[in-house]
Amino acid sequence: MTNFLALTNATIYPNPIDPPVTEAAILIENGKITFAGPQSQARIPETADRLDCSGLIITAGFWNSHVHFFERKWANAAAIPAPELGRQLEDMLTRYGFTSVFDLSSLWENTRIIRDRIESREVPGPRIRSTGVGLISPGGQPPDYLAQTMGTMKAPLPEVADAAQAAAAARRLLEQGVDAIKLFASSPWSPALSEEVILAAVDEAHRAGKKVFIHPNTGVEMLAALRCGVDIIAHTTPRSGPWDLKEPRAALTPTLTLWKYFLRHDRFSTQQEIVNTAVEQLRHWIAQGGTVLYGSDLGAVDYDPTDEYFLMSAAGMSFREILASLTTAPAAEFGESHRLGRIAPGFVADLVALRGDRSMSDVVFTIRDGDMIYKERKLAAQV
Repeated sequence: MTNFLALTNATIYPNPIDPPVTEAAILIENGKITFAGPQSQARIPETADRLDCSGLIITAGFWNSHVHFFERKWANAAAIPAPELGRQLEDMLTRYGFTSVFDLSSLWENTRIIRDRIESREVPGPRIRSTGVGLISPGGQPPDYLAQTMGTMKAPLPEVADAAQAAAAARRLLEQGVDAIKLFASSPWSPALSEEVILAAVDEAHRAGKKVFIHPNTGVEMLAALRCGVDIIAHTTPRSGPWDLKEPRAALTPTLTLWKYFLRHDRFSTQQEIVNTAVEQLRHWIAQGGTVLYGSDLGAVDYDPTDEYFLMSAAGMSFREILASLTTAPAAEFGESHRLGRIAPGFVADLVALRGDRSMSDVVFTIRDGDMIYKERKLAAQV
């Protein structure tokens, strides 16, 4: 049976570059977009369900390219009742418009169960990609008390001392089905990974057609990662001062709110100094032509993305540039630009409805594959 949904009277941003289309309609048929444009040109079947989107802005579904499913709430995912699991996914992701996420270092078997339960349509949720656990240098395993303090599950991380161990560890993860590899460049308890180790993991991942993320703690580590061909830098590094780089051939998830969150018990002036440095690092990255992927380190910070959007704006990013970091940039980075990241006929119907382009966290509903996976309670009567 053909399933039609018509979104009417909307303002549509087909992509971050082209001008918005006002008084527009989107027609969705069996999870795909068949029309997106002026409503006067739309041929809406009589059998279509209609949703009046007057006053709303609709964009392609958002990507968060830096999240974690390592909080204790996700433990033993197979046993979490479906309504509870759905509520957790809503609170963290779908209520903020996220239809695709990249998990960077969690227990792969557990995360895969969450993904499988979503893909079976047992619970509504986003597309999940994952690196599984990240690779660390010897002695870099976080102490038990840290997991207790942060409210996370204990996850033994593979320790790699040389290039052979790094290649083998990356290969094992790839054989288990992960979507990318993550490296922790260093930790407070261990030295930095050598460039030989980083390069071995990168080569192994790239041979399999997969990307590599790295968590650096200093600008020096970030530059080493770039030299080794790492694809995504997973954090700014504000404690190491301003960045000095040219033409970074990689993408960055800025995670600007992370520094404010970790310093929430410190004086405001201390918070401000670190956050301002992170903002300037992002500004420098953009000025040098680096790609930005929206990534907020969800699971390690509060879920509301409002502060992250504000700080990205403070770094000089416009609404359209932030929208690109949420849509077209990750779709291109992860090989999905032929079907995700834009509103166009033939594309998958992953959509977000906002109250305005000044409040990207004010989400009215989220659609994935043509299905409503989040809606405000007062909208329920219309759907």
